[in-house]
Amino acid sequence: MSQIFDRPKEIIDYCLKPLNLPKEDATYQEVYRRLEHVIKTYQVQMMKAKAPVAVDFSQMRTITINEDAHGHD
Repeated sequence: MSQIFDRPKEIIDYCLKPLNLPKEDATYQEVYRRLEHVIKTYQVQMMKAKAPVAVDFSQMRTITINEDAHGHD
């Protein structure tokens, strides 16, 4: 089933879901804040260019990050 995400909150929630972090976690909140800023900035630029683009995030492959293997960067 294909889902279309067109709001920053929907996009961010979908992207962060595999990490299974508590939403109260300070790191989660910082990543959420940064992603929201990037998405909103990107949306503003697309509106200025009058070139909206639909992206189907549900077809993206899930990536598991092993922070222990990368020194908790």
